[in-house]
Amino acid sequence: MQSTTHDSNAIWQQCYLGLGSNLSNELGNPKQHIAQAIAQLKAHPHIRHIQVSSLYSSKPMGPQDQPDFINAVVGLETTLEPLQLLDTCQQLEQNAQRQRLRHWGERSLDVDILLYGEQHIQLPTLTIPHAGINQRNFVLVPLAELNPKLIIHGKSIEQYPMSHDYTGLRKLPT
Repeated sequence: MQSTTHDSNAIWQQCYLGLGSNLSNELGNPKQHIAQAIAQLKAHPHIRHIQVSSLYSSKPMGPQDQPDFINAVVGLETTLEPLQLLDTCQQLEQNAQRQRLRHWGERSLDVDILLYGEQHIQLPTLTIPHAGINQRNFVLVPLAELNPKLIIHGKSIEQYPMSHDYTGLRKLPT
């Protein structure tokens, strides 16, 4: 989905970000980390039309000796290029004082680019669509909530079994 702004030649790309948190720190708890990241996205001059899924609690993908995650998906339009958007996501993580303790370990905030328009990108630092997107119900369920007509890898999101699989997922009250 592309549209041009009236005041510039910037192309607005529809993107989806996955947000997750399972660690509290002096800046807040997991729900607060996600809310603060969303507020920062809303304040960004090159981001608009933000939609936020429900929050979901999910079991960790990696080591099980850590708290459950709080996950959400954010849909937005941006004029940022993919690597600029990646920088923005990593800045959000730094703002939440994320520390990389272990692979798939606990974190105050994880922000992943899931989809960037219809682009397919394979770089050492960025893969779009996100690797494993079609195998993670904590991503597909909230993504389907935001856009049930979404196409990923040439298939409708509704064709992915994980988009209907609530195993280990719990929708949190608003």
